[in-house]
Amino acid sequence: MDEETVRCWLVDRETPDENLVTLVYATTDGERHYTQQLSFQLLTRREVTAARDVPAEKLEATPNDADRERYATQARSMAERHDPDDPV
Repeated sequence: MDEETVRCWLVDRETPDENLVTLVYATTDGERHYTQQLSFQLLTRREVTAARDVPAEKLEATPNDADRERYATQARSMAERHDPDDPV
């Protein structure tokens, strides 16, 4: 059985502490997003790409209008400037 996936674009990267990076990928309409936390150590072995295909059931609704608008703007910009597999 194929799992439905949704193309999401990198819209935010934060470093809440010295050991973790939080990546946020969102749909181009900003309505849904996926958050992932990775250690800096893991990031040295894995590229962060402009987009990723996220299983639909792992996406969350974006909770407020300000974030939805910001995510949509950033996701569309990333989609226009990058191929999905581009390292960013």
